[in-house]
Amino acid sequence: MEDIGMDDLLKELDELLEGMADHAKQYEDKIAKVHPRHTVGAENVVDYAYLRGHDHSKLQAALSRVGATRLSTTEPCVRARIQAAHNVVSSIQGKEMKYSFAEINHKMAKADDLLEEHSELLLGTSPNESPALIMVTLPAEAAEDYELVLGFAQAGMDLARINCAHDGPEVWKKMIANVRRAEKEIGHKLDISMDLAGPKIRTAGIADGPAVGRARVTRDEAGVVLTRSKLWITRKPYTTDTAQPPVPEGLPGRPALPVQVDAGWFDRLTVGAQIMVHDTRGSRRYFTVTDLTPDGALAQGERNAYIADGTLLECVYERTRVSGIPTTTRKLRLEAGDKLILTTDQSDADLELPGVPKIGCTLPVAVTAIKVGEEVLFDDGAIASHAISVDKRGEETEVTLEIDRTKVGGANLAAYKGINLPDTELPLPSLTEEDEENLKFIGEYADIAAVSFIRTPEDVAYVLERMPREDLGLLLKIETIPGFENLPLVLLEGLQHERFGVMIARGDLAVELGFARMAEVPQQIQAVAEAAHIPTVMATQILENLAKNGLPSRAEITDAAVALRSECVMLNKGPHITDAIKILDKMAKKLGKSQRKNRIMLRHIHSWDRD
Repeated sequence: MEDIGMDDLLKELDELLEGMADHAKQYEDKIAKVHPRHTVGAENVVDYAYLRGHDHSKLQAALSRVGATRLSTTEPCVRARIQAAHNVVSSIQGKEMKYSFAEINHKMAKADDLLEEHSELLLGTSPNESPALIMVTLPAEAAEDYELVLGFAQAGMDLARINCAHDGPEVWKKMIANVRRAEKEIGHKLDISMDLAGPKIRTAGIADGPAVGRARVTRDEAGVVLTRSKLWITRKPYTTDTAQPPVPEGLPGRPALPVQVDAGWFDRLTVGAQIMVHDTRGSRRYFTVTDLTPDGALAQGERNAYIADGTLLECVYERTRVSGIPTTTRKLRLEAGDKLILTTDQSDADLELPGVPKIGCTLPVAVTAIKVGEEVLFDDGAIASHAISVDKRGEETEVTLEIDRTKVGGANLAAYKGINLPDTELPLPSLTEEDEENLKFIGEYADIAAVSFIRTPEDVAYVLERMPREDLGLLLKIETIPGFENLPLVLLEGLQHERFGVMIARGDLAVELGFARMAEVPQQIQAVAEAAHIPTVMATQILENLAKNGLPSRAEITDAAVALRSECVMLNKGPHITDAIKILDKMAKKLGKSQRKNRIMLRHIHSWDRD
């Protein structure tokens, strides 16, 4: 790399500082509106946005070579860090330092303190003085199982999370009551964060297929029957509220197919009786009654059978027609190169119709916003497509998509699966009507509101206007491309609220960005938040294998270590979640002594002692 002279270094630093000052003037009005607690953070995040809006890699390398600074940890106090570098270069040249050392030192020391203060204000503190708190998503069982919640708290949970996309107010109240009881027992405050679902864009319904069920055998590699096919036969209900006897549990092999028959025909069944069926394929199948109770009869056969509503059963020359067979759930099978129409019509898709399959969207306004060439993702990115035409048909809009990517061999698209539109400017409010009602509940019962799918500063303004109380904590979930691209402005708007932070929701974010960019973008979000002196919560699939299966992968331990650079880490649900909490808590305590954000603390490594 070409060397830069000392005079040129000073010139570049002067130009950088001047540009930063001019840039800050453009945002004076916005900075003036933030909460007084956040004024320093607002000024600093504007400086950081200017710094990262230009390529300073050559300047960075030149400063590093002369021992001034590497500019790699400027986030806490951008302008003071550059002023310090200017002083160092001036000193090397034997010139008088331009900027006050005492003032620079004070600003740098204060920056870390501000982040800690704001983190504690929003998220609370750990009783073990861990620098990273642990947020745990409560399962539905937490409403009835107090010991489960207490176990989470004793393992190291610092905050409880309730997802408003599931359950409802009565269940939430029970969860909250158990958290409040647990915090009294452990003697430590447990803040409660509640997630608002936001405007979910999903596929509409798909018309069910025929009412056909399968009674199936299992076979070994040689085709020998291991377990027989089974029918669970019960009487037709006489009233609409008559509960049918459940299928017996613990039967070997495939589940028994439940069917209903006329009561008189059922009452004449005996153990050992043979039932003959002409199934939907015209194949003759035989089943033998092996168990008979007053509630139901179990009949078993040696072959598979496809049985529909109306299929005839015959036993000792008497016949009855089957009823109670549920309709089959249908899915769209899609492969790369296929066409699919996404429509504003929310009627159930009819897969029997000829031509290009058509499916509706639960938010029609999202369909009308799509433009030709824009990407459309289905089912967490499992199916990727792009719009090749947009047709207006009266009040209906149809967007024809070409499928770009699925898994090898194709993929199924079911009803009510998520749709992501990373390229589309969506005319949607950040809060749905349901969200606004739930926000009132959060204001009364919880400590923090987490708002999903934040895209623009206007989204934040909309939320701030509807906050039910001033001291309610606010977490903005960054999970869209526009949310990331507008992040400095989003934060400037959010800094008007005193208790404020961001959640890096890696699920939808990964879908929109693609996995290749997930290596950098969460770290960049962390950096911007640090520049604003506000805490981050790292979320989605942290220690997922451990929580679900009881054993972590090596990769997710490393992922958790990176996540612990945030002020809080969120764990999802799973049968082994308590173990995940314990391991994450242990990691947080250990790493808290060795790292501060992305800075390595030069502690004594005792493992290398040889004395």
